[in-house]
Amino acid sequence: MSAFLGVVRRDVRLSLRQGGEVGLVLGFFVLTVLLFPFGVGPEPQVLGRIAAGIIWAATLLAAVLDLDRLFAADFADGGLDLIALSPMPLELAVLAKIAAHWLTTGLPMVLISPLLAVFVDLDPAAIPMLMLGLLIGTPALSLLGAVAAALTLGARRAGVLVALIVLPLYLPPLIFATAAVEAVLTGASARSDLLLLGAIALAALALAPWATAAALRQALE
Repeated sequence: MSAFLGVVRRDVRLSLRQGGEVGLVLGFFVLTVLLFPFGVGPEPQVLGRIAAGIIWAATLLAAVLDLDRLFAADFADGGLDLIALSPMPLELAVLAKIAAHWLTTGLPMVLISPLLAVFVDLDPAAIPMLMLGLLIGTPALSLLGAVAAALTLGARRAGVLVALIVLPLYLPPLIFATAAVEAVLTGASARSDLLLLGAIALAALALAPWATAAALRQALE
């Protein structure tokens, strides 16, 4: 566990020290949401109905933007070889790097989302459900994205390949999270949508570290 936390702290410190990549992701997230009203019009009824979809679409695009930094730097400087040779299982190290990635990208987007929800006229009663969906769904985005990042490690134009692989996998969290917000807006129960979203997150937690570690071992051979 100490080694796991050490990898998390190291990656978080590196991300905060560099700053530019994290700021780019958050800036892209904010600007994408802010641009939607100019495209669909400022009518509150229209914006309020699609507000959750706007925020989630921006979240998915921002998450894809940052995935290539998960393993690329360590792969380039040999740090990934040292991690693979360390006593800590590679699957646990992968999980630590994914956790650090979520702490520096996913969590800030969750915290910013209420302000953006107000800007796009989402009903205040639905904002807690939006945040809950993001809190459950964004770790799944990082987990699924790690698999794609590992599969494309060392490839040319890896960012484009990651997007092509991972965006279809991001559709189920998008569907169920926005459906949960829609249920709140219409007075229906969001329990089933949240359970399905949680099931996706748990399945990703159980399977993604193993798949990612296998892809990394293949890249290191």
